Amino acid sequence: MDGSGVTTQPVFYLFIALSVLLSLGYAWGARRNKRILNQAFSDLAEIFKPKDQQFTNIGGLSGYHANFIPHRNRYIRRVDATVTLLPRQSWLYLPISRLIRRFDRLYMVLYLAPEAMGSLKEGHIIEKGYSTFHGAKIENESSLRRETITWGGMTWFLYFADEEIKRALERCMESLGEPGPLRHVALVPEQERMFLFMIPRLGQVKPVVSSVHQWFVQLLGSRNSTRAPAE
Repeated sequence: MDGSGVTTQPVFYLFIALSVLLSLGYAWGARRNKRILNQAFSDLAEIFKPKDQQFTNIGGLSGYHANFIPHRNRYIRRVDATVTLLPRQSWLYLPISRLIRRFDRLYMVLYLAPEAMGSLKEGHIIEKGYSTFHGAKIENESSLRRETITWGGMTWFLYFADEEIKRALERCMESLGEPGPLRHVALVPEQERMFLFMIPRLGQVKPVVSSVHQWFVQLLGSRNSTRAPAE
């Protein structure tokens, strides 16, 4: 008895077709994820103009962590950025990942320089759906005031410690126009940090992060200019 008949069985051809499909899917997914990662980090480097930077792989083709030390940035001394992507290179696991994780993620932590301290109060702009995610909890929520607004066709929450930071957050929204892939902006002076969470869609990281960065610099610049020492 030989195995010559195996190659004529439908299951054999189905196996070959599936193998080819998965191979093509791996190549496509790997290229797509590399493009998203490269574009996101290239955009961040262009915005913050780092004098030093470091990248760490945390998930093969699906995750990288970056540290940027901005060059001559008066208000931000360090930027940490983590990008985690859907496993597009694995078509068998991709549907499950879409159900669990839903989308790609860019999480940023901006460490504030001493010049930014003492002139800020805590405030958040957070999309309602994202506010229910694990890790999106606002620690000082009970001590902040909250307003519900509609922005970009989605429901958002504004958390603010006082009216001044509320107006500042509203100016941030105005500068962005539409939220796009943004889901959370947080100023947490007690931790000397600003947080930003968004979906790193191609072509949208730079305009969103650049707008938030410019808003923050202008916010600090205007506040510090009004705190000149008395004569």
